[in-house]
Amino acid sequence: MTKQNMWVAGFVAPLMIAILLLCAGSPNVMASNNDKASAATAAVKIDNFVFGPQTLTVPVGTTVTWTNSDDIPHTSVSTEGVFKSKVLDTDEKFSYTFTKAGTYPYYCTIHPKMTGTVVVQ
Repeated sequence: MTKQNMWVAGFVAPLMIAILLLCAGSPNVMASNNDKASAATAAVKIDNFVFGPQTLTVPVGTTVTWTNSDDIPHTSVSTEGVFKSKVLDTDEKFSYTFTKAGTYPYYCTIHPKMTGTVVVQ
């Protein structure tokens, strides 16, 4: 083997190993069986006497957070008694985690014409 061929072999082999390691990924970055997926979240904005979106579809286990962006108080109350917020002033939030599939209609007790629905699949 010539001196030039030995230099190329000595350079190429470590370069190939480095490329293979990069392609394989770092063990610190790869997910393991002990890692837990982050919980799903969704948001409903209360603004101008409207729940937005009016109908929200989420997977089971999702935490929905209502935020009152209006200048007056509102509530978010399940028509079936599943959840009930306190009176939310401007910028206050209420969260509920949906653990069962179903359709959950809700309304504002202060302004009953304000309605919304969470569909959990």
